[in-house]
Amino acid sequence: MAELVLKADAAGDLTINRHIYGHFAEHLGRCIYDGMWVGEDSDIPNIRGWRKDIVDALIEIRVPNIRWPGGCFAEEYHWRDGVGPREERPKYFDEPNTVGTAEFMDLCEILDTQAYLCGNLAGGTTQEIVDWLDYIRGAGDTPMANLRRSHGRNEPWDRVKFWCFGNESMECGGMMTAEYFAEHFRHIASNVGGVAKVACGPNHENYVWTEKVMRIAGDMMDGLAMHYYTIIGPWANKGDAVDFDAYEWGRTMAKVWYTEELVREHDYIMSRYDPDKRVGLVVDEWGTWFNRPDDASLCWQQNTLRDALVTGTTFNIFQNHCDRVSMANIAQLVNILQALILTEPGDGRMVLTPTYHVFNMYKVHHDATFIPTRLTSEDYTFETHDGGTARLPAINTSASRDADGTIHLSICNVDPDRAHTVSCALQGATVKTVCGTILTDDAMNAHNTYDDPTRLTPSEFSGATLDGDTLTIAMPAKSVVTLALT
Repeated sequence: MAELVLKADAAGDLTINRHIYGHFAEHLGRCIYDGMWVGEDSDIPNIRGWRKDIVDALIEIRVPNIRWPGGCFAEEYHWRDGVGPREERPKYFDEPNTVGTAEFMDLCEILDTQAYLCGNLAGGTTQEIVDWLDYIRGAGDTPMANLRRSHGRNEPWDRVKFWCFGNESMECGGMMTAEYFAEHFRHIASNVGGVAKVACGPNHENYVWTEKVMRIAGDMMDGLAMHYYTIIGPWANKGDAVDFDAYEWGRTMAKVWYTEELVREHDYIMSRYDPDKRVGLVVDEWGTWFNRPDDASLCWQQNTLRDALVTGTTFNIFQNHCDRVSMANIAQLVNILQALILTEPGDGRMVLTPTYHVFNMYKVHHDATFIPTRLTSEDYTFETHDGGTARLPAINTSASRDADGTIHLSICNVDPDRAHTVSCALQGATVKTVCGTILTDDAMNAHNTYDDPTRLTPSEFSGATLDGDTLTIAMPAKSVVTLALT
C-alpha cells in the first residue's frame, strides 16, 4: 500500500502557475496547415480560418499560452515574410506564409490566451526582434507600428507576455557556445522591454550550459528554457507509438521519471545564481517521441494510454517543483509528436487524444495554491534491455487548493499490471465529500480513432472512500485520477 500525507496545513502562498499547462504550435508537418488552419473559405467550419472544433476544444482546457512559430522553424523564420496581404507574402517550398503574425495573434484573441514568441537568433538580428515586438505592441508613431496599421490593425496586440530568444542554440539553432550565447542574450535583452525574457536553455542534462548561461546572463532573464523528450530508443528506432510491449512501457515510464532528476538538478544550479528563484525554469518542449508510420506526415504519431500516463506524471513533477518551474509547453498541439488533437487534410472529423483528456482533468490546478505532500510508494518493477530488472515508484501525486477552497489531488499509477491502494492522511483539512474522474483502459495501447473517437475518455471514479481524516484510493493499473475534496 502507498502511504500519502496531504499537508493542507502546510500550504503557503506558492502558486501552481497556469502557464505550466502551455502549448506549442510549430510550422512543421501538419500542425498549422491541414491541421489547425483551414482558411476562411474552407467547407470545414472555422473561425477566421482556424478550425472551429479545435478552437472549441482548446477553450475547454483553458489554454494559457502557445509557443510559436517554432522550434526549429523559428531558427529560419523572418517575421516580415508573414505580414501584410497574404497574396503578396513570399512562398517557399513548404511554407506559404499564409499564417503569420496577424493570423496567430488573432488565434490568441479567439482563445483568450497569451502568445509565447520565439525569436530567430540563428539567422536573425537584434534589430529584427526589436522591430517585430514594436510591430505587435507599438502604440506610438513608429515605423513598425505604422506598418502594422497599414496592414489593417490599428490597435496593438496585448497578447504577447513571453518572448524566447533562441531555440536549441547550442545545436541546430546556431552551434553557439554557452559563453557566446549568454553574451549575445545580454545584448538583445537590454534592447527589449515589456515582455518576460526567456533564454534558450539546456537540452536534457546539459548542466554546463545552465551553469554558464545563469552565471553570465541570469540577472537579465526571467526564464531559462529546457527541452526534454522521452525517447526510448536510438534516433533511428525510437519505438512504435501503438505497437509496443511491457518492456517499452517500462522504458517510457523510466524516461519520464527522469524529468524529476532533470528539474531538480537544473534548479540546484540555477539557485547558485538565483537563490530567490526569480528566474523560472521553462520546459518549453516536452513529450513523447516515437517512430512515425511510413505513410504519415512529418512527426505525426498516434497517442495512447501510455502518453496519458506520461502527461499526468510530468504534470505531477512540474507541480511539485512549482517554486522553480514557471511554464512548460508540450510538443505539440495538433498532429505533431504528443499531440492533443489529430486531424486529416480536408477531413471534417477530429480526434481528441488521451493526452488532451489529461490536460482537461488537470486544469483544476491552474493558478491554484500548491499543497505539499509526502508519498511512500510501492515499486513498479520492469524488465531492462539486458534481462535484469529496474524499479520505479508505482504511484506519483500532486495536490492544490483552488480559490473556492476545494482541494484537488491528482494521482498516477504507472504500473501497467497491478492495482495499487493509496492510503492518504488528510493533515489539516476537513473533508466531507470526495468525487473524481479516471482515465484508464484494459489495454496499454488503448487509443482513440476516427471510427472510435471516445474509446479512451475520462469517466466517473468511485474508488475513493473517506473515513474521518483518512482517504483510501483504489488505483487501477495504468490509470490517471483527479479527485475533488470538499
